[in-house]
Amino acid sequence: MTENAPILDLAVIGAGPAGLMAAQTALDAGVAVHVFDAMPSVGRKFLLAGKGGLNLTHSEGADAFAGRYGARRSAIETLLQDFGPDALRAWAHGLGIETFVGTSGRVFPKDMKAAPLLRAWLQRLRHPVGTGSVQFHMRHRWVGWGKSTLAPNVLGATPHALQFETPQGVRTVQARAVVLALGGGSWARLGSNGAWVPLLAEKGVAVAPLLPSNCGFEVQGGWSEFFKSQFAGHPFKAVAVRVQTSQGQQFERKGEFVATAHGVEGSLVYAASSLLRDDIIRTGSATMVLDLLPTLSPERVLAEVSHPRGSRSLSSHLKSRLKIDGVKSALLHEVLPKDTFEDPIKLALALKAVPITLVAARPLDEAISSAGGVLFEVLTPDLMLEQMPGVFCAGEMLDWEAPTGGYLLSACFASGAKAGQGSAAYLKR
Repeated sequence: MTENAPILDLAVIGAGPAGLMAAQTALDAGVAVHVFDAMPSVGRKFLLAGKGGLNLTHSEGADAFAGRYGARRSAIETLLQDFGPDALRAWAHGLGIETFVGTSGRVFPKDMKAAPLLRAWLQRLRHPVGTGSVQFHMRHRWVGWGKSTLAPNVLGATPHALQFETPQGVRTVQARAVVLALGGGSWARLGSNGAWVPLLAEKGVAVAPLLPSNCGFEVQGGWSEFFKSQFAGHPFKAVAVRVQTSQGQQFERKGEFVATAHGVEGSLVYAASSLLRDDIIRTGSATMVLDLLPTLSPERVLAEVSHPRGSRSLSSHLKSRLKIDGVKSALLHEVLPKDTFEDPIKLALALKAVPITLVAARPLDEAISSAGGVLFEVLTPDLMLEQMPGVFCAGEMLDWEAPTGGYLLSACFASGAKAGQGSAAYLKR
């Protein structure tokens, strides 16, 4: 019953990096904070992100860093001015977690793990020095809004009634301020399921559709059964990918990616995923052009292909002269016309430009992250919803996307800090 609902100063819904940072920032400002999350424990996706080495942020210059956020550069750059990569590293240091810059410029904890950082962080939130502690309410799945019984504040804003599903049944909590940090739509089993979208839409909040980001793609027509059975999971190493979209946007980078049963995934594909996804939405397909020999000039490739091969098969010839074998050789037979293999000039050109046509992004739940979310245009500079005074949004539920490399966590931390500051200031008006 709402009439008997506890009345809180600040309710933070979502115990990922953005929500926890909002909680810490508000707590440091003297606010009594309660954190609610649907899962049995906090930071599930954060811990998963740390399994291969927790990439906290990146060491590149501020201009290049901000450019990683594409169309939302301006909005994220503003957040990073208050809590950017250097502030993030200093914060980790304050928790006793030393960081280092890897050879790629990415920043990691010295032990590479997420769990020690999360433990130290929770210790600070639960047992801070000189202030009250954050109260955690786990297994509380936010399912909607109730009707507040509290009187409006001096600004005319009515506190918010929040309904949660718990193991003991539906519980209603009233809060004078709320930070929503509910994640995007990827990795639903870890809590980010996008179920919040209709709950905000019913309040008239503009939300861009959630779309997969840093995701894999399906190839046109699918791979042959032979290719799937023999080469799914095999990496394309030391290659380059080029993309030119129907809008004239260009991408080119060296690296590696992986063949899957459905198509392609991996770091190079993720880096180009927003361009590929958007072109598929616009035109129905997108093409990534693969250079199998990025360190060799076209002339050198032609010379090697044209070299007399005697009685050797073409496959053996390409393997010995150009180290084209395995998944690279199989790909040629998947996508190139047969007559290409009969003409050295055509084959040499093809080795530098293998076209792979993609027709769909893999499902959102498989993606590393998501695009779309609450539009910045309906938020104040401190991330409060203009039509819902006292409700703030942070993290991946905002309308932005970024590549892997520390940029995702950086924006989550920065937006959480901003929402925490904003909610604390709101409560002190």
